Amino acid sequence: MPKILLIQGSNMNLLGIRQPEIYGTTTAAELDRMMHEYAKARKFELEIFYTNSEGECIDRIIKAYRDKVDVLVMNPGGFTYTNQAIRDTIKGVKIPYVEVHLSNHYERNIHSVIASAAQGVIMGLGIQVYFMGLDAALYLVEKKK
Repeated sequence: MPKILLIQGSNMNLLGIRQPEIYGTTTAAELDRMMHEYAKARKFELEIFYTNSEGECIDRIIKAYRDKVDVLVMNPGGFTYTNQAIRDTIKGVKIPYVEVHLSNHYERNIHSVIASAAQGVIMGLGIQVYFMGLDAALYLVEKKK
């Protein structure tokens, strides 16, 4: 059974509360429930980890490598803009990585410094990006076989 780790970066615990006009009204708890149901239906193991701390994020990525997680999916949230240390950790452990963003960064003139470590980036489609990101992760697992 594939193991996927989803990291929700800084401020993602505020889904449904923070700027719903950009990020939507689905709460973090509601999204977690939907993703766990999706994982059960698609038969993969999913862990969801929230952090507002760069160091915790890096430590969890390293742990994922040691735990032999198949793919990392992450919405870096506030880490998106300046977090080269997270990017370097992902590149260092060589876990396949899919980055997701609820909003379209091109529309908002945002650049992700972490995205250069990703095999793919999905953005701008609201909470649907998470399910697309999980599907992309499963595709990467199949591709490795």
